[in-house]
Amino acid sequence: MPDRYSRIFLLSHMRAYTSLAGHILGSNPAINGYFEMHLGYEDAGALDRQLAEYRKHEDLKDGSRYLFDKLLHNDYRLLPERLGQARLKILVGIRPPEPTLKSIVDLFERKGGNEAYASPEAATRYYTERLEWLADFCRARAGAYFYFDAELFRARPQALLTALSNWLELEEPLSGHYQVFSQTGKARRGDSSAFIHRGEIARGGADYPHVRIPRQLLDQAQATYLRCRRQMVEFAADAILLEASSPP
Repeated sequence: MPDRYSRIFLLSHMRAYTSLAGHILGSNPAINGYFEMHLGYEDAGALDRQLAEYRKHEDLKDGSRYLFDKLLHNDYRLLPERLGQARLKILVGIRPPEPTLKSIVDLFERKGGNEAYASPEAATRYYTERLEWLADFCRARAGAYFYFDAELFRARPQALLTALSNWLELEEPLSGHYQVFSQTGKARRGDSSAFIHRGEIARGGADYPHVRIPRQLLDQAQATYLRCRRQMVEFAADAILLEASSPP
């Protein structure tokens, strides 16, 4: 089957509501895809691999025009200039360090064993290195992506979904209610907690009071976050920010 699909790529990091974002996007009739495929996109052949990977698990929707994937790790790079004539819509979204780091540590502590990101030091290293890579990507591709603050999924979901719908030029706008799919909740596909099975955006969330991130690590992560976020916003074609939203 010829590949006629434009691509939506979400560039972010772990524990930034990316599974929620994928399910909301993948529930739209124009969009195929919702889970993390663990692919890099450094040559045109990667698009064929993406399509084949998706079709292992799901059927393509009649009349759809997008295929979605999310990239959360520096091991999987997106190099748009090497993807030939592919039509791309790139989204970039990040979350502040304290809730992110606590969530990462909690997740990997619960997995047991010697998990890579179960320590605050390892989680902070992953987070800061990921933000640095994303900032470099954004500087090199000014005007080629849409930036959003990931916390908007909780704080002002309708404003965010409207902005994303407009950027993606969707005939049917994105909804806060979403489908549960064959790969929902499975390991290495995204969020494996019970929350992703709710089928709708949930207000609030866990505070992880048992997880302590040392102040020195938090300060380091906060400085990286502020500097990298400022650059991501500066070079975006458009953006929606938490502080620019009207009160709930």
